[in-house]
Amino acid sequence: MPSTALYPNAVPSSSLLDDKQVIERIFTHIDKGTTDLGDTVWREPVEHYHSQERFDAEIALLRSRPVPFCPSAGLPDKGSYIARKAAGTPLVVVRGHDGQVRAFINACRHRGMQVASGSGCSRALVCPYHAWAYDLDGKLKTIQGREAFPGLDPEEHGLVEVSAREKGGIVYVMQHGTISPDMLENSVDLFSPQQALFQQGELTDQSNWKLITETLLEGYHIKSLHRKTFYPYGLDNVNVVETYGENARVIFPFGRIEKLRDVPADERRAEGMLTSVYHLFPNASVSVLSKHSSLTIMEPLSPSSSQLVTYSLTNTQVNGKQTPTEEAKRDAQFVKESGQDEDREAARLIQETVTASANSHLTFGYFEKAIVNFHQHLLRSLGQ
Repeated sequence: MPSTALYPNAVPSSSLLDDKQVIERIFTHIDKGTTDLGDTVWREPVEHYHSQERFDAEIALLRSRPVPFCPSAGLPDKGSYIARKAAGTPLVVVRGHDGQVRAFINACRHRGMQVASGSGCSRALVCPYHAWAYDLDGKLKTIQGREAFPGLDPEEHGLVEVSAREKGGIVYVMQHGTISPDMLENSVDLFSPQQALFQQGELTDQSNWKLITETLLEGYHIKSLHRKTFYPYGLDNVNVVETYGENARVIFPFGRIEKLRDVPADERRAEGMLTSVYHLFPNASVSVLSKHSSLTIMEPLSPSSSQLVTYSLTNTQVNGKQTPTEEAKRDAQFVKESGQDEDREAARLIQETVTASANSHLTFGYFEKAIVNFHQHLLRSLGQ
């Protein structure tokens, strides 16, 4: 098993490089003017970014497999809940009195009103329309004006449950079918119980969810798109790119990694020297930075619009201490100011051209190995 020092918040997959190996590879790339390469050129038809038929197939896929919904840290206490749409379905995920996480379709069994909104903590889920109340296990416990509903069996009118499972600090949900342990066996444990959620937010963009995902998975654009933001701190097109099954990890080193040149190899630590982006197929990513980590879910809203749902957590440092919240917030603000908005704008502008006659397809080359891996597995998963 590789060293866990690269991410003291997690236990890396055995297929991924450790600190020493990553740093050595980065120095080799810097010295030789190279980067990690793929071996396939991929051509993705532009209609896949605006076709309603393709969009519907992708939504069906997202509902039929386990996908990240939120970090476990977002449900810290018994009664903690988060309610939002996932693949177009209103869901509420709650930690029960027994400490177990459960997910339900967020619809009262009376008239379909959503029983929760946003996030919070409660001893029960109470519909705001007519005050029908549900226990944290989804059972219907109270009907206001019970006499008006003769013959209604409360046992048959609990909230409709969907499958949920926690793995590596992430809550996964699956709307159709049941999550089995083997479905998550290739996932990496990315968050530890010590990490605390300090920020969550949602942004809506006029771009297909795949275009946003693609911006996260290559460093070929660093100098040209982020010349005044990230590039002064980072390196252009110098990346370590690893794929493990349908998932991937892309490492973006900072220029300050050069400080490790004179440090003995066995003593080198990557903390503060790079950013890692894990792509959790199909529509989520985890970014690990110096002071904080974030889970982002790219929620498709329509063929040409998406919602980015982001949860930010403090990091546990190598010395075991928790990063102060204010430092984590500054780290998160740096990410926003160092290129995140530019990536989003790039995706929006590309969306405007995919319905034009300029391209029949978008082309991804050897520098875009993780994106090729994404599209290969997406096509295979859709059975196309």
